[in-house]
Amino acid sequence: MIPKQCERLVEVDFPIAEVSKHAVEEMSAIRVVRPSALHLWWARRPLASSRAMLLALLLPNPCDPNCPLAFKQEARRILSSITKGAVGPQDQDLQLRLIKFIAEFANWKSMANLAYIDAGRALVQAAYGKEPPLVVDPFSGGGSIPLEALRLGCEAFASDLNPVACMILKVMLEDIPRHGPQLAEELLEAGAKIKQRAEQALADLYPRDPDGAVPIVYLWAHTVRCEAPNCGAEIPLMRSFWLCKKAKRKWALQHQVVRSKGVSPHAVFEIFGPMEKDKVHPGTVTRTVATCLCCDAKLPPERVRAQISDQQGGADTIFDKQGRRIGGACMMAVVTSRPGYKGRHYRLPKESDYTAVYKAQQRLAIILDEWERGGKQGLCPVPDEPLPESVRDVRGRYYGMNTWGHLFTARQKAALVELGKCMHEEPSCQKNAVQAAMAMCIDKVAMLNSNGCRWKASGESFVDTFGLHALPMVWDFAESSPISGAAGDINVQAKRIAKFIGNHAIRSSAIVQSADAADHPLPDQTAEAWFTDPPYYDAIAYADLSDFFLVWLKRMLPNHPLLRDSLNHDNPLSPKAEEIIQDP
Repeated sequence: MIPKQCERLVEVDFPIAEVSKHAVEEMSAIRVVRPSALHLWWARRPLASSRAMLLALLLPNPCDPNCPLAFKQEARRILSSITKGAVGPQDQDLQLRLIKFIAEFANWKSMANLAYIDAGRALVQAAYGKEPPLVVDPFSGGGSIPLEALRLGCEAFASDLNPVACMILKVMLEDIPRHGPQLAEELLEAGAKIKQRAEQALADLYPRDPDGAVPIVYLWAHTVRCEAPNCGAEIPLMRSFWLCKKAKRKWALQHQVVRSKGVSPHAVFEIFGPMEKDKVHPGTVTRTVATCLCCDAKLPPERVRAQISDQQGGADTIFDKQGRRIGGACMMAVVTSRPGYKGRHYRLPKESDYTAVYKAQQRLAIILDEWERGGKQGLCPVPDEPLPESVRDVRGRYYGMNTWGHLFTARQKAALVELGKCMHEEPSCQKNAVQAAMAMCIDKVAMLNSNGCRWKASGESFVDTFGLHALPMVWDFAESSPISGAAGDINVQAKRIAKFIGNHAIRSSAIVQSADAADHPLPDQTAEAWFTDPPYYDAIAYADLSDFFLVWLKRMLPNHPLLRDSLNHDNPLSPKAEEIIQDP
């Protein structure tokens, strides 16, 4: 055991440049090696820097007179086996070799290298004996620090105030280490079977095209009415009319104005391949100012907000009793994939596309009606928890959205409710660990299936809800299909999480607990290292943003002990008063 008066390596030297380089490389590496493949968490620390700093915190400085001789002898043996050549006789030589090892181990390719893992664990064991040190992170968040503690053979205690963070920690630090590759196999099986169930249940809400093409993304626009005299045209709120801006693939929407006696003018769209950029209309909304396509009149922000508020956010289409669209969100284009053809394809919306949306609204109404007639037992199937009233990063209240359910269209809500039903009914998904991992999958589908998603024309790619650390208003949003085989597909997400599990076969599990860092359950002297990255002063509204996921997790995993405010059981959302950020 290292004497308390002995300096730690980090107090003397640390390979900042090398570790920083590896951290950057890790963040641009394939996603399956990063915890973000399991679930989103904001400002998650790179594994490279967490692993390197933890080693430097735990290992003693060989040049310190109090450094045990036994550690220095064992460290020389371990390092000689992992790197070429024996370590020099001087304590300074051993110090330099330890620093070099820490820098090399920070490489994300070394993360799964058994030789490096065994050497790192052996060094920790040489410093602490057979009793592994306890590493405590009271602000665990996304879990990078406790995950690396487990990788180094330490015991880890991970806690957080936030229920979503605690759920991520439980799956990553308890379930995955305990079940390992078996959990990955069971998740793959469950994902495939839930996909089959969902395809049958949602076939009429996401129909295939008659020619076999599969709609993978529906491109929508909120709409307002022009208030200029003698106009009254519907204005689709589009930031850009580009569909694809790749060098050799350019597609966009162009419009013509149709005027008829006795009715308001309206714009008719078609898809074309522009030869020049200036041939594409620049868009109809900038800084909440809308421009009419028919008369060029400007609708000021206060009127745009008022009209959208009347529609409770305006993400749903408004139909008459015969199922004909009469207002609300307007479908601008559909992105499809075709069997036997590469790339994405674009078409204009058809009547059948709106019919599917109308059916989704009817189905959702039935779901809610059954819940109400059943005495409103349990949680409402659709999240009815309130949106925050005065948070700058969640803008829905400015546009008439009062609940978290308003961040989703009726079809998105019906699909997510159905996926939860499929999960609960699927026999292969009854184990607690499999169910928790599948709930992570459905959470990721929700992130790819809200009215805050966008279509990125420059890369012909889908941008999920949290392209920013915020929930802003998205005028022209993209809706993915959960059964299309593309990114928003439930089985695609199950495969990605299963791959992450295979890349992080940690041998031991941590202890995960919901706890307030200001009133931590562990005494100060319990741990060898209190190692944490506390929240930022005023950068991210963690608690409010995490409620986007919490409302769905509570419905996928009802009565789970971690998915509640441990300090106030009457609070349906995550704790706010105790959160350590400054929010004006």
